Formats: sequence, C-alpha cells, structure tokens
Amino acid sequence: MSIAKNIENIITKSSWIRKMFEEGTRLKAEHGEENVFDFSLGNPNIAPPEDFRKILSDTVNSLGHRDHGYMPNTGYPHVCKAVADYLSSEQGVCVADNNIVMTCGAAGALNVILKTLLDQGDEVITPAPYFVEYGFYASNHGGVLKPVPTAKDFSIDINAISLAVTEKTKAVLINSPNNPTGQVYSEKSLVGLGKLLTEKSKKYGKIIYLLSDEPYRKIAYDGIKIPSIFTCYNESIIATSYSKDISIPGERIGFAAINPGAIYKNELYGGMALSNRILGFVNAPAIMQRVVALMQGMSVDVSIYAKKRKLLCDGLSDCGYKFIKPSGTFYLFPETPIEDDVEFIRALQEELILVVPGSGFMGPGYFRIAFCVPDDTIINAMPGFKRVMERFSF
Repeated sequence: MSIAKNIENIITKSSWIRKMFEEGTRLKAEHGEENVFDFSLGNPNIAPPEDFRKILSDTVNSLGHRDHGYMPNTGYPHVCKAVADYLSSEQGVCVADNNIVMTCGAAGALNVILKTLLDQGDEVITPAPYFVEYGFYASNHGGVLKPVPTAKDFSIDINAISLAVTEKTKAVLINSPNNPTGQVYSEKSLVGLGKLLTEKSKKYGKIIYLLSDEPYRKIAYDGIKIPSIFTCYNESIIATSYSKDISIPGERIGFAAINPGAIYKNELYGGMALSNRILGFVNAPAIMQRVVALMQGMSVDVSIYAKKRKLLCDGLSDCGYKFIKPSGTFYLFPETPIEDDVEFIRALQEELILVVPGSGFMGPGYFRIAFCVPDDTIINAMPGFKRVMERFSF
C-alpha cells in the first residue's frame, strides 16, 4: 500500500467504538432511527449548562476584527490564569498560569504531553481496561504502551504496576473516572502509586511521570470525591477537556496542567508549548478559550446521568446481567455470559442493540454500554437485552 505501515496497522486494529457507531448509522438507515438502540459512542446527550449559550453569544458579539488571530501557543494568558485559579482550588495546590497549556481537547493534551516526554522506545504503563487510543497516542511519538491488569473491581493493582516498571518506563497513564469501567481510583491507591513511582524513579535514576486523563472528573455519583493527583505525586501532569463537563465535545477544547511541584516544570512547559505548535494544533480554538474561561467549575446536571445509570442498572440486573455499578462516567461495563464478548455483542446487534466489546478496551469478557442516551432508548432496549441473556444462559 502507499500509506505508512504504522497507519495501515492501526486501521486493521481500528477502534471498535467507531466500528459500532458506523454500524449504527447503517442500521438506522435500514430500520429507522427509533428502532435502533445505540449505546456505542460516549457522545453526551445532555445540553450544556444554561449559562453556556449566553456566554458564547456575548463572547462572539464582543469580538473585534483582530480577536481571531494567533495567540501564544499555550493559550491566552487570562484564560490560563482562570484555569489555574480554579485548578488550585480543585487540586489543593497553588497552580500558576505558566503551568497551563490550553489544548484541542484531552486527546490533544495527551499527544502534546507524550510528544514532549517520549524518546523512541520509551514505555508508557496503563491499567487495563483502557481507552484504546492510548496505544495509538504513544506510538505517535515513538513510545510503546504497556498495559497492566487491574484488580477484580477494576481498581489499581499497585503490585502489577510495580512489576511492569523497567528502565524503559517514562510514564504511567491513568484515567479516573475510568472509561470504560466507570471506576474511580481511591486517594489511598493514588498515594500508593505516587510512593511507588518515587521509589522506582530513584532506582532507575530518572523521573517517571504520572499522567492523569481526567475528562470525566465532574461526572461522579453518590457523593464520591475525585482525589487530587497533584497532592499524591509531584511529577504529575493532568490532561483533560470540557467535552463531558459541559457537553461540548465537538468544540475540541481542553488543557494540560503541570504539577507546580515538578522538578522540570519549566522545561515541560516549554516543551509542551513547542509540541502544541509542531503537532499542528498551533493553539486551542480562540473563541472557546474565551468561553471556558468564564465557565470554570460549571458542569452539566449530573443527576440526569445518575437517573439513567439507575434505569440501566436496575433493568440489566433484572435481566440477569452481572456488573460493578460505576462510580463515575456515563459507562457501564457488564460481564458477558460467554467467554467470547465479540460473539455476544453480535447477538445484541441482531436485536438492534449496539454496544462495544470489552476486547476493544483490552477487557475481554465484558462489554461497554454508553448510557448518555435518551431514557426511552434504555427502556425500549431492555426486552432485547433480556432475550439475548436468555439465549446464552445455560
């Protein structure tokens, strides 16, 4: 073929999430949208907070003809300051504006961070199951993703991470609340992880960074508090976005934040500013930077997702499915009643129910349901979920 072998290989391993989304488009055209129950894509279906539309309108109407130009690659100074001020409260440490790099979403932030950190062959450890594109992001910059198992409840297995760390390890990448499991890592486990990375950094005479992907931070249930990664380990960097917080994934706006206690924070900041430019992002979208500066701390009404979670968990439990109730995100990760999760999701597809096999997240034997859908989709899919479970019950 004429394209790069790496991209050809990635196409072959292409994301199950997108595959099922595309299959949904076909089935909706064939059977009618109302008859297809699409739980494949984590595309928020809750409207942004009420203030969003006014802030966006006021921002656009206030712009002058020179307000659409380039700005520093790290973002507008006043935006970085607004983010830093809020993050200081959230993380419990004093974050400065020169610890912030505005990015094109969390995916953009992760690529900027990894471009800055990785040399050829460096390894990035991540607990599995995990968001499949982490592997592609690492390989984008010459790195190798190294999955490690989690505990039975999908919490961090410190011992598994310890065994995986070698002289090639450059970073550990975590995601809490987690996609696809909905698990929230406890403060105790994160403190333990910080201690482990401190010990391993000393052993190998190099800094091992902790990267925390946090786009679901504000989507947590039952009063659960998401711990501060910055207080658990100094050599840490946050990647996040406003996609889920305020339901604007298509606007591609987020940021990377460097722990102010990091030894090489200035070098990291300079490297990430350069990486933002040379990866082709150049800078985060100008209008949306201005908007989110005025929306710090805001989020969608999470109680709506909590209601959907209850509706789905109650319904699937009645059908005989086994799962761990998610503490955050808008995903449920049930077990499949047979070993082959791909076969099981294909059976669900025959009922016009679209979910993603756990194998797509390196979690075979499970499947992911994105419940950021209308309530009627959950309710009307239940008979199909029940029929398939009965079919595979032995």
